[in-house]
Amino acid sequence: MTKKKLKKFYRKLGKRQILILDPLTTYISPEAEIEASVTIHPGAIIVGKSKINSFAIIKANVVIKNSVIGKTTVVKEGCIIENSITGNYCDIGPIARLKNGTIIKSGAHIESFVEIENSIIGPHTKIGQNVYIGDAKIGQNVSIGAGTKIANQDGKKRNETIIQDKVYIGVNVSLVAPIKIGKGAYISAGSTITEDVPHNNLSFARAKQTNQPHQSKKNHKQKNDP
Repeated sequence: MTKKKLKKFYRKLGKRQILILDPLTTYISPEAEIEASVTIHPGAIIVGKSKINSFAIIKANVVIKNSVIGKTTVVKEGCIIENSITGNYCDIGPIARLKNGTIIKSGAHIESFVEIENSIIGPHTKIGQNVYIGDAKIGQNVSIGAGTKIANQDGKKRNETIIQDKVYIGVNVSLVAPIKIGKGAYISAGSTITEDVPHNNLSFARAKQTNQPHQSKKNHKQKNDP
């Protein structure tokens, strides 16, 4: 696009009360659709047949490709969203990645260092930091703790995970697909879950902790030991 055409394009956006904080560092492809009252921060890249709905906020250094961002949704710094859809009033990132047909429904909260692919995240579900979700269908009002991972591949094929409504998953849980977590279930922190969990069940799968008195010195070489 020539500088003349680019200026014309940005003037058109400005007439619709679209706030581009730094046009020199922002790129929006002509086929992208930006609705009124959107705010776009420096370094953002919006390409392909993307649509940013009204009152959304796109923070700095975000990349959006062939995706839809819902009304009043905030996409925080450093996120990459490809071929995905977010609903209204979502909170994404910072530094999160959505790809391969992911759908985030309204009111969901996605924290930092999260990668989601080929999955559906239900309304008002919260996903903590440093989480991987692949090939999953997750219901509404689910809470997924930091460090949780879904093992969705067995070396031959991708397997599906189903997590029903109002499930609570503690931190550092591994879910080995294919697997189904029933409505209202509670998964204890640090568990590795390999079998289906019925609804309203408490599930934990950890090795038993063993404490051996006075044995720690054998594993430490301390200069001041007598």
